[in-house]
Amino acid sequence: MAATTTNLGAGSEDRVMATAQQILKSLNTPKEVREDMLLIFSSFDNRLSNITDLVNENSDTIGGRFDAAEKVILRWDSSSSSSNAEASRHSLPWEDSPDEATEYLSAVDEILQLVVDMSIRSDNKIMDRAETAIQMAMSRLEDEFRLILIRNTVPLDSERLHGSIRRVSLSFAANEGEIGEDFESFGEVDSERGCFHDRGPSFGDDLCVDLINPDAVVELKEIAERMINAGYEKECVQAYSNVRRDALDECLVILGVEKLSIEEVQKMDWKALDEKMKKWVQAVKVTVRVLLNGEKRLCDQIFGGSNSVKEICFNETAKGCVMQLLNFGEAVAIGKRSSEKLFRILDMYDVLADASLEFEMMFTDEYICTEAKGVLAGLGDAAKGTFLEFENAVKNEASKKPMQNGEIHPLTRYVMNYVKLLVDYCETLNSLLESDEDEANGLQSEDGELETMTPFAKRLLLLISSLESNLEEKSKLYEDGALHCIFLMNNNLYIVQKVKDSELRKLLGDNWVRKRRGSIRQYATSYLRACWTKALYCLKDEGIGGSSNNASKVALKERFKSFNACFEEIYRIQTGWKVPDAQLREELRISISEKVLPAYRSFMGRDTPCSSPYEKKEFIGYWTLDTVPEAKEQAEKSRKHQGDNERGHPVSKQQGTVHMKPDTSVMREPLGWSIGDKAEILDGDGSMPTSLIAG
Repeated sequence: MAATTTNLGAGSEDRVMATAQQILKSLNTPKEVREDMLLIFSSFDNRLSNITDLVNENSDTIGGRFDAAEKVILRWDSSSSSSNAEASRHSLPWEDSPDEATEYLSAVDEILQLVVDMSIRSDNKIMDRAETAIQMAMSRLEDEFRLILIRNTVPLDSERLHGSIRRVSLSFAANEGEIGEDFESFGEVDSERGCFHDRGPSFGDDLCVDLINPDAVVELKEIAERMINAGYEKECVQAYSNVRRDALDECLVILGVEKLSIEEVQKMDWKALDEKMKKWVQAVKVTVRVLLNGEKRLCDQIFGGSNSVKEICFNETAKGCVMQLLNFGEAVAIGKRSSEKLFRILDMYDVLADASLEFEMMFTDEYICTEAKGVLAGLGDAAKGTFLEFENAVKNEASKKPMQNGEIHPLTRYVMNYVKLLVDYCETLNSLLESDEDEANGLQSEDGELETMTPFAKRLLLLISSLESNLEEKSKLYEDGALHCIFLMNNNLYIVQKVKDSELRKLLGDNWVRKRRGSIRQYATSYLRACWTKALYCLKDEGIGGSSNNASKVALKERFKSFNACFEEIYRIQTGWKVPDAQLREELRISISEKVLPAYRSFMGRDTPCSSPYEKKEFIGYWTLDTVPEAKEQAEKSRKHQGDNERGHPVSKQQGTVHMKPDTSVMREPLGWSIGDKAEILDGDGSMPTSLIAG
């Protein structure tokens, strides 16, 4: 075929040449085939005979670019010639000589671009060299990526972190009743000691820390982009995950979280376990709010160009520390239940409930979210089960030793301080106990109060009712009916005060408080009846005739004698009894005064065969402050100067009773009441000499 010659301008010729060159390039044919095609092109138009020179010139240019890029990569390769061995042992100088690092990355870009553009694929020999160069470069970049991560990791600053923490400490003072398994620690309490239930830290919304030096993030991103473009994203993710996973593990160590097996956790004594649980709560908050958020942000910055890579990288990096935390939570959830653990378990439940919501937004790995939900459910069951077991323990606590002097029972202190702390977990307990409302069906309440109560309030009502029933049984251990009433008054008042002065009042209602106060008044009435009925019977007029009758005189004297004996017996028995509450002591004093003093005054007003106070004293056996003026004066002085001798009359004050003797010997000491003035029945320290009770 004859060559065709067309008279075209210079511009048209250039376009023809460019088109032919592009066709050859796009075909990416071997060298032999390309030469045959050039002959065919030139047979169509003799002007295309020059294309051979152009193609050869272009090949020489591409080869030069590749050679230059390959040279830079080989310079930093550890397996290259010995002349470059010294340089290859060192890391790329990213900080000291950023130009060299930039040159290296440019060389990598050059080779990758040549491969992508298929500029060298027609030459198998160069392609083999290109693949080798890329492997060398990726190995070097992977090492550099790892070194930069390690060198620029920022240690967790615990001091700064704790400076951002707002702590909430709830007092559970030991002198309000110590926590002990099955209520075994109801012994003597050291008032100097105290323990605190720490809810753990909470963080401000602006808490943010750098896990990696910000200046290094740009370098890490540049390396990650090259590795991903070259198809080495798996190696990049692995390098990142290994380094950052170790860094997160180190953060947990700083936060006090150790790797413990389930067996190790369950063998811990309570003091050690309590400390571990407290640190766990803090560690979960720090991990979610600080570490995982920071790690998520770091993955976005470094791998932002590939959503799939950054998600995989975050999942692989964070999974280890999250699973370590979950393993401890699971060990606690399946451990032995005891009342002292409840608050810590509730803390763990609350913090993990919040963390689980964060996990669902952070992780694309369903396994982590599923595991977190499982541990959360286990902690919820443990908390609910522990609370229900606590109810049973209160109901069945069967100590048979009565409290000395009718004081507040340690069980009462323990339970009421316990439930006061539980109010802080009201929302959590409402959700956990919602499915167990049938347990409270035995409760009785008027005016439909139960219908408006929350599940937790119903359980509290049931718990306190169990406590009251238990105290009623314990009161039967007292043989003295009056002390029985004192014990119930003290304990029920303590319960009412704890409810009235706390958030418990909102849960149980004012009507509940009013009813319990009514019960306390009934116990006070029962006390007066049990204690003073016999003594007051001696002051009645029945069986006593006129004062001139000798038989009546004898009967009157016997009545005084009987009253004095009853009074002294009451004083002897009840002088050590206790009423800790000052207001209740005052109310009892007033009640006794209003019941006893008028009857005594009336009986004293009867005609007696005595012409003088001294004869009257010998007749009834006692001085009274309204019968002997000197006695009243002496009583007033005795309040200021105990033990002083005034005009031969020794005066003393014992537990609020004024004891006075005349100069002549007498058989009995005078009654310590000022009948005319209603002298104090209660001494300043709360003791009741004529009735019973010490504060």
